[in-house]
Amino acid sequence: MEVQMNAQTNQFWIWVVVIIGLAMLAGVIILLRRQNRKYDWAKERDQMDGFEFEYYCADLLSANGFVNVEVTRSTGDYGVDILAEKEGITFAIQCKRYSKPVGIKAVQEAYAGRDYYDRMVGAVLTNQYFTKPAMNAARKLKILLWDRDYLQTLEQ
Repeated sequence: MEVQMNAQTNQFWIWVVVIIGLAMLAGVIILLRRQNRKYDWAKERDQMDGFEFEYYCADLLSANGFVNVEVTRSTGDYGVDILAEKEGITFAIQCKRYSKPVGIKAVQEAYAGRDYYDRMVGAVLTNQYFTKPAMNAARKLKILLWDRDYLQTLEQ
């Protein structure tokens, strides 16, 4: 009887180990797929044209709690590509899909567009990073700089 109990106990623990192992394997597979998807999204995002990137950013903002998200017309937009609101704060957002760091001109456009559209906050959203002059101007003009890292947090 004792031998039968030990065999049943051993069989139980073998199944526990197998189940835990399978769960861990599933977790690793999910993690690897997420990492690959992030990489694919970044690669795909970096290949978009400017127009596609604006709509992509608008969709990301909507998925992250922004409301009344509107892409402005492509010409004569007064330096702003997206108008949006979050928690009662209105935003004027300039999007830049570049292959190099974003310069001061984008900050100036967001600054002008923020005032033209009478928004509370101006921002530049990019798939890259910003030059030092752009960061200095943004600080002085009170424009938010949302770089590649911020964009990736929106994508998660």
